[in-house]
Amino acid sequence: RCTKTRRLIVHESKYEKVLEHIKRAYDQFESRISDPLDPNTNIGSLHDVQGVMKYKATITDALVAGGKVENGGKVIDKPSGGNYVLPTIITGLKHDAEVIHRETFAPILYVLKYTTLDEAIAINNEVAQGLSSSLFTQRIDNVFKWMGPKGSDCGIVNVNIPTAGAEIGGAFGGEKETGGGRESGSNSWKQYVRRSTCTINFSKHLPLAQGIKFE
Repeated sequence: RCTKTRRLIVHESKYEKVLEHIKRAYDQFESRISDPLDPNTNIGSLHDVQGVMKYKATITDALVAGGKVENGGKVIDKPSGGNYVLPTIITGLKHDAEVIHRETFAPILYVLKYTTLDEAIAINNEVAQGLSSSLFTQRIDNVFKWMGPKGSDCGIVNVNIPTAGAEIGGAFGGEKETGGGRESGSNSWKQYVRRSTCTINFSKHLPLAQGIKFE
C-alpha cells in the first residue's frame, strides 16, 4: 500500500520488546505470500521485476550503511511465477540514513529508537514524503501535540490505528513529495472540475460596478 509503514519509531524503553513481537509476526508471512486470489494470501506480488531489483538494491545499501536484516531480505521463487519478496525488518541504521529516506515501494520496515516525543516528531517529519503517519499513545497531551501545528506534517495523521488505511469519508492525500490535492471527503469534487464565477445580465442595459454612471 502507498500508506504502509516504512519507519517504526519506538521509544528506547520499549524498543527490544516491540522488535521481538514484530519479528514473531513477520515469521508468519512466508506461508501466506502468494496469488492474491487465494483466500489464504496475505501478501501478493510486487508490480514488476524492477520492483524486485529496487528491493534487493535497497537491502544491499542498508547493509553497506551498517544495517542489520532481522527478518526477510530475500526473493521468493514460485513455480507459478510472479515478483514475490519476503517482508523485511532492518535495524541498526541512523534515522537520517539516505536509504531510510528513500521511497523504495517495497515491504521494508526500518525500526528506529527515540527518547522524547519531540525527537520522534522531528524524525517523522525529516523525510521528503508526507502521506500517512500514526502515533500510539495513552497520553492526551501527546495526541494534541501530534495532531497540532508542531506535530506530524503528513496529510493523514492517525492516533492508535495503523498508517495503512484511510477513512473514505475523509479527504485522502499527502504533503510534500506525496502532495497533490485531496480525494474523497467533502472536497473530492474540487479535484475534477474547473471552477469559475459566472454572472449573466439579462437586461438591455449595461450596469456598471459600484453604481458608476457616465452622463
